[in-house]
Amino acid sequence: MDTRLLRTFATVARTENLTAAAERLHLVQSTVTAQVQALEKELDLRLFDRLPRGVVLTGAGREVLTQAEAVLEAESQLRAVAASAGGAGDQVTGRVVLSAGETLVSARLPGVIAALRRSHPGIEVDLRTMGTATAVAALRTGELDLALLLEDEATFRDIECTPLAREPLTLVCSPEHPVARSATDSPTDWAQLAREDYFLHEQGCSYSDRFIERLLTAAKGAQPRITRFGSLEAARSCVAAGLGLSLLARANVADALAAGRLTEVSGPQFPDVTVQLARHRRRWLSPAAAALTTELPHHFPH
Repeated sequence: MDTRLLRTFATVARTENLTAAAERLHLVQSTVTAQVQALEKELDLRLFDRLPRGVVLTGAGREVLTQAEAVLEAESQLRAVAASAGGAGDQVTGRVVLSAGETLVSARLPGVIAALRRSHPGIEVDLRTMGTATAVAALRTGELDLALLLEDEATFRDIECTPLAREPLTLVCSPEHPVARSATDSPTDWAQLAREDYFLHEQGCSYSDRFIERLLTAAKGAQPRITRFGSLEAARSCVAAGLGLSLLARANVADALAAGRLTEVSGPQFPDVTVQLARHRRRWLSPAAAALTTELPHHFPH
């Protein structure tokens, strides 16, 4: 049996949407549909009910999904063993698929991957940018080996989350912004912050979402003006131009703060956000993935 069909089937089952599955698998939707149909024909089973809102597993499909995930896990182990057997001596080799949000992808992971290449040149890290919901779904389908989540609370029945570090946050603005100038007289309070313009990371960013919740209830009748970007660089650029404020990981603005392009806003303090290392509870941790988990803590503040 072609395990590509099983992987496509598992991805469709978890997303319940052919278009979303195609995007995850980097395929066109027609290919995803054809692969699902090919598997149904091979098994002589109807695996999905096609509904206006998407596709859902049939009873038979749910049973097949359990076995398909076991086959995909076995395939992953086989490939890891084969890769290690082909390496030199005791050198760890293999491919690890890791995801994180842009906050960590830009600030922490380049150093992690560079260090891993020096210590384990036979390990290839396939790095992908994903938010929490997408990453958890990808861990379930086997698309990911590991994921880093910026979540203080991360509880999933089938996903094991281990706190790895705490990422410091800071509220920043241009040194020329009125908030920066007024802070020389007195610290900024929540009521004043609730009247400002903000350029924040996209919806689903846990610390940005939490910050907005605080702002919207900070002062009765006050409505902050909020723009959200999929790019951290876009948010930083708008803030550096004096257009507003942003709450970002300190690591993402350290260079701009040191160069004087941004300044920290004097006022309310924001708790650090937890970095969680996530993996599927029932999936085997390959030697390459284990080496990556060992390297990760060295690149976060303690």
